Amino acid sequence: MKEILVTGGLGFIGSHTVVELQNEGFNVVIIDNLSNSTIDVLDKITSITTKKPRYFNIDLKNKKAVQQFFKENEVDGVIHFAASKAVGESVENPLEYYENNIGSLIYLLQEMKANNVINFIFSSSCTVYGQANELPITENAPIKPAESPYGNTKQIGEEIIKDTTKISAIKAIALRYFNPIGAHESAKIGELPIGVPQNLIPFITQTAAGIREKLAVFGSDYDTPDGTAIRDYIHVIDLAKAHIIALKRLLENKNKSSFEVFNIGTGKGNSVLEVIQSFEKVTGKKLNYELVDRREGDITAAYADTTIANTKLGWKAKLTLDEALLSAWKWQETLK
Repeated sequence: MKEILVTGGLGFIGSHTVVELQNEGFNVVIIDNLSNSTIDVLDKITSITTKKPRYFNIDLKNKKAVQQFFKENEVDGVIHFAASKAVGESVENPLEYYENNIGSLIYLLQEMKANNVINFIFSSSCTVYGQANELPITENAPIKPAESPYGNTKQIGEEIIKDTTKISAIKAIALRYFNPIGAHESAKIGELPIGVPQNLIPFITQTAAGIREKLAVFGSDYDTPDGTAIRDYIHVIDLAKAHIIALKRLLENKNKSSFEVFNIGTGKGNSVLEVIQSFEKVTGKKLNYELVDRREGDITAAYADTTIANTKLGWKAKLTLDEALLSAWKWQETLK
């Protein structure tokens, strides 16, 4: 039975991936410092899978704590989610983002190398492409200057990993996510940002639930059909399953090089207004929203070319925008 370390495993994407890992028969150990998650997620994962993952409250910026973990625990692979992840917040707090996202990655890779842990899945992002010249975005699109410190930490992170694979036995896959949304069908786990949401969907659900008075739609003058920004929204369950497939690719030595990248999206873009309309349709809830100025660091449009993920990785998104939004709303309703 393979033992997999999931950092940030109590967070939004991490918790769903832990569920899928356990459903596939993997043993899971979670590291999470609860900076953007809550401990009750551990019980929710256990409730869904009937199996409790081992859990350590460790801050990966603490080098000695990371060393101690690897000294005392043997793992067969690492899926690394733990990172700060809000574009707007990163513009306001760049040093915090660099310390957290880059420092923790370095300490993790150092200990993997020292302890001969060779399988690494990195939670990357379509933000590495910056403002893309062509849509849909392929993995071969140029890596342009990042539009935010968050995006830059993902670019730098990939470079660090790539360089590490050249001088060690570590083999890695970076999954460049587009926009993960939705929740588990059980409605026991979902996206639960601490404080004011930085992402669109929790802001939508909290507005519909009456927690937020009004939804701000950032930017109505983009060069898009309705003037609002376009993104590729992928159901978190589809995204979680991509990690399992990528992990098995490494464990079974099916990777074609020591560092591979794959776009993980649906291949379709939806504008913010289209998302609002879809949410209103599937839930019957009218949203109070207003169009406001653009937000610094945001780009006009981003959606994936998923050909390589579909053909070479053997993964494809199956769930729809409507299904994702309905699951997000069912999750929100459990929080009242």
